[in-house]
Amino acid sequence: MKILFAAAEIAPIARVGGMAEASAGLVKQLRANGHDVTVVLPDYQGLELADETTTKLLLPEWARPGTARTGTVDGLGEITLVDVPWIEKPHPYTDEDGEAFPDNDVRFFGFSAAIAALVNREVPDVVHLNDWHTAAALGFLVEAPPSLLTIHTLGYQGITNPGWMDELPTRPHYFAWYGGTNPLLGGIRLADRVVTVSPNYASEIVTESEGMGLHDHLANLGDRLVGVVNGIDTGEWNPSTDEFLTTHFSLGDLSGKSVNRSELLADFGLRSTSDAEPVIGMVTRLVDQKGVDLAVDAARFLQNIPAKLVILGSGDATLANLLDDLATEYPDRIAFQNGYDITLAHKIFAGSDLLLMPSRFEPCGLAQMQAMAYGSIPVVTDVGGLHDTVIDDDSFPGEGTGFVSASVDTAGIVDVLYRAARAWQDPVRRSGIIARGMGIDWSWAEPAKAYEKLYEELVEPAPTTGNPS
Repeated sequence: MKILFAAAEIAPIARVGGMAEASAGLVKQLRANGHDVTVVLPDYQGLELADETTTKLLLPEWARPGTARTGTVDGLGEITLVDVPWIEKPHPYTDEDGEAFPDNDVRFFGFSAAIAALVNREVPDVVHLNDWHTAAALGFLVEAPPSLLTIHTLGYQGITNPGWMDELPTRPHYFAWYGGTNPLLGGIRLADRVVTVSPNYASEIVTESEGMGLHDHLANLGDRLVGVVNGIDTGEWNPSTDEFLTTHFSLGDLSGKSVNRSELLADFGLRSTSDAEPVIGMVTRLVDQKGVDLAVDAARFLQNIPAKLVILGSGDATLANLLDDLATEYPDRIAFQNGYDITLAHKIFAGSDLLLMPSRFEPCGLAQMQAMAYGSIPVVTDVGGLHDTVIDDDSFPGEGTGFVSASVDTAGIVDVLYRAARAWQDPVRRSGIIARGMGIDWSWAEPAKAYEKLYEELVEPAPTTGNPS
């Protein structure tokens, strides 16, 4: 099929959260399966492309001038970069303090208008949109091909002023939101299929407590709302071939993991720890969703567990300051690096014994799957995709792949860390949990099949299928 795939992030070009990794993984697998995928991304920093061609786009006056550059980039292949007013920034969404750019509405409505222009030019079989940054494209398309919208997180909806509804030629009232404009809501209502990145998250967001104001609209979708668990790039995330590691290891030979453990502690300036004291890793965005504050509170109990904690993350400056203060208070047990470093991220997965994810909500999560692939036992909350991918070994002895907190609070995080550390100290139990996690195929092969089935249903719909009127 001919698929136009539009997103605000895709690795390795623009990488902020899980959307970048998920987008790249799905696109690569779809292309490997023989599909013609046009990837559309904002032109944030004028990236140089090989074999570049440039096209002017037919856009509304407020979004002009608009151009699309198509070429190839290492690590992904062919991509189309869209330049519209103010889209170019050093970061896709936020300034250096983690605050959203005030012109994000102009930037991403312009991007959405450009996506619609490309759809009109390309006429794909299916339009695949991702999150609010692209959802308004359905409001700019007078005649839309079959469409699918993936929600990577419901927490960001792009809500802005009501004037934007005057710019949308197609059913602008679908975007109306309490005196404002909600691009994600409009996309949800107009898309032929809405996909969340795990089945459990799909069931959570139709409830008032987790639907973030959109639960009724999502519940009204019925079987148009589905959940598909993301995969990970098992070419990049493979401890036996990882280019960022000096010592490789595998399920058949885990001896190299202890070497990576020692190197990780050295990288963070922590003294080597005994085999009775696990190293806990965190690779996270510093946002409220990720429960970083819960990790900070729980970390004060590490001396009693005992364990050491290494954290890599970027985002909210207040949370970064909390982690800096924590590392200063406990310099022998806790270390924090502010920012995102791809090499260090790989080293944390390879060298940590446990991987902590205290998320308040987690549509899918990739880190828990990456951790299992590297023999690091995930310690998570029972939310979203974490529920779908991690089995608690206390609840299901001999079947578990990690440990799951029954509550999303400090007490729950401390309890689950104690349980995980106790299990890790038992070599036989530890090896069983690690083997089960490393033995799972976390690739994009199965998720891509699920998306292909959805595309096929849209291209050849049943008689009752169709856009709302």
